[in-house]
Amino acid sequence: MQHASADTVLGDFNHAKFRYNGVESTFFRRDGKFFVHTDGTDGKLAEFEIKYTFGIAPLQQYLIPFPDGRMQALSVAWDSRPKEHGGQRWFHLYPNEKVDHRDELHWTRRLQNWNFMCADCHSTKVRKNYDANAGTYNTTWNEISVGCEACHGPGSKHIGWARTKAADATKGLTVELSERGGVLWKQDAKTGEVKRSQPREKDTEIDVCAQCHTRRSQVAEGYHAGLPFQDFYRPVLLSAGLYYPDGQQRDEVYKWGSFLQSRMYHDGVTCSDCHEPHGQKLRAQGNAVCTNCHQAVKYDSTAHHHHADKGAGTQCVDCHMPATNYMVVDPRHDHSMRVPRPDLTVTLGTPNACNGCHAKKNAKWAVETIRRWYVHPSQGFQNYAGAFAYDEHGAAEAGPSLARLAGDTSLPAIARATALEDLANYPARPSVEAARQGLTDKDAIVRRASAGTLVMLPPSQRLQFVAPLLDDPVRTVRMEAAYTLADAMHDATPAQHASFDRAAADYESTQRYNFDRPEARASLGNFYARQGRFDDAKVQLESSIELDPEFVPGYVNLADVLRAETLDADSERVLRDGLKKVPDSAVLHHTLGLALIRQKHNADALSELKRAAKLAPSDARFAYVYAVGLHSTGKIQAAIAEIDRALVLHPDDRDLLVAAATFRQEKGDAEGARRYGMRLFKRYPDDPNAALLARQFGALRDAPKVK
Repeated sequence: MQHASADTVLGDFNHAKFRYNGVESTFFRRDGKFFVHTDGTDGKLAEFEIKYTFGIAPLQQYLIPFPDGRMQALSVAWDSRPKEHGGQRWFHLYPNEKVDHRDELHWTRRLQNWNFMCADCHSTKVRKNYDANAGTYNTTWNEISVGCEACHGPGSKHIGWARTKAADATKGLTVELSERGGVLWKQDAKTGEVKRSQPREKDTEIDVCAQCHTRRSQVAEGYHAGLPFQDFYRPVLLSAGLYYPDGQQRDEVYKWGSFLQSRMYHDGVTCSDCHEPHGQKLRAQGNAVCTNCHQAVKYDSTAHHHHADKGAGTQCVDCHMPATNYMVVDPRHDHSMRVPRPDLTVTLGTPNACNGCHAKKNAKWAVETIRRWYVHPSQGFQNYAGAFAYDEHGAAEAGPSLARLAGDTSLPAIARATALEDLANYPARPSVEAARQGLTDKDAIVRRASAGTLVMLPPSQRLQFVAPLLDDPVRTVRMEAAYTLADAMHDATPAQHASFDRAAADYESTQRYNFDRPEARASLGNFYARQGRFDDAKVQLESSIELDPEFVPGYVNLADVLRAETLDADSERVLRDGLKKVPDSAVLHHTLGLALIRQKHNADALSELKRAAKLAPSDARFAYVYAVGLHSTGKIQAAIAEIDRALVLHPDDRDLLVAAATFRQEKGDAEGARRYGMRLFKRYPDDPNAALLARQFGALRDAPKVK
């Protein structure tokens, strides 16, 4: 980040014009300042002064201040690459979409807000200073760009050391980033395998990098090297939509979440083993950065990569760290450093490095080619794609597979944590056992995910298992435990109440810090609601809607609080207000349908439930509830038709299968009921209730009895 000046601005401001979605933006200078004439918050063309540049290569963005202290990043950016590489041009960051002033991606809206989205990583010692009452920012920094203290912590100790001229330079460090100190990588001459001379016992350096090189939310200010990373940041896990089922980067997730999946991280590699942090360069060029440890004669050879020397496919990163373009022109390598798996492309549809280059060939060709090259192709270090694919598609195998993954301590902690987080959707004994095991894991992200998963348990059991995490050494774990136990403290001991109050204070502090986001206000409202503090909950949920009138979860959760107070008419009013703002929200239509059912307005309820199922066919629950509504009004054949339509998209959904069999049995279709009962049992053979239902439908004569 730099002040906009003739020395820092790279873009063409000589009355250059750029057209996007019917809007012509003009970039120009006046009196030594830089301006853009483009569409503002109301969609009308206006003039805006550019105060700061953001980035240098391969692109540069521009920041525009607003009177309320916001700074917004313009979505039209400058491609700073050389012209022969396609650069030296204006381009839009969302070229395949039609973003206008009503879209959340518009440069004037929340997702392009520098104060929340960008500042913490691009300047040093940022303080957001959001005033929730006034709705204004007074964001400050110590250094406008990334300075020494961003990675090394406060420089006061260094200054003191310099003044005393002490011989021991380490005395001048706030914290010593010494993971690599005295470490050698020893190579086995026969196998080419390398091993660290001593285990890496801490992640201080990796955490320093993670503060910016990971997809995360900020829970507190004040992080510096040596402090627990997850006291200040809540990193995302390998969630669907952000990562592919095999863990490859999908959305813009930066590096940390990928690196934690790698064999390199597992064996002790740190970021600075490969990267020189001060010069922002690799420690060696090309394959030399890898053969610094790995045997060149074995790996940097045609016998290994099977490509012509110096051509495409000969660089280690081509196959093991394929790049994906983000922000249109910024290629970023996947740091999970994986073995190419075109076989997973065939079975699961995940991408692979082979077809990334050989786009005209199919994945089966790549599989066959690899089998010709290698007698026993490696499966790689990351072996969890199947479990996450089952979960993503709602397959019956999802729950058991995720439970096994979560309990396999040989797998990366971030994968196990993701499995635990997803197990919250599969309430069963294996899920509970996996989460209980994870509560004492050495890795904070696993403990955090375990605490969240156990929300499925009755309050007394939750209190018994999760209460110890209220005193966990890591803030994000304590916060998760507090949320899980918010409605389970009735029988707590005085000591447990004291621990809960401290953890709850952490949770509340984080949400208030992020009160510039409707999500934070809604989260706090939900936290209060779980404690039975309905008046406090309503205040926060109403404020989330006030901050963003199109924030759907605010309406849904506020309506749920009103339902809990048996204020169904008020609940209906809130949902209808939401639909005025977001008329095509499936979840609002669905929730309104449920509210109308409670008020016995069945015809209107069915209309809303039908609308929800049509708007979101990917949500099996919406289809199921609509079908149950049809059934309850005597429209059994229509209910069966709706269930059958939904089963095409969700063939393993347990509720849909039960309904398919039950409705047919009621209709007198014994054969149909038996057929779906058998299908249910085959998909859920370890579920005693499925066996019981299958017997009831005549599918199993000898189905095991449930005790």
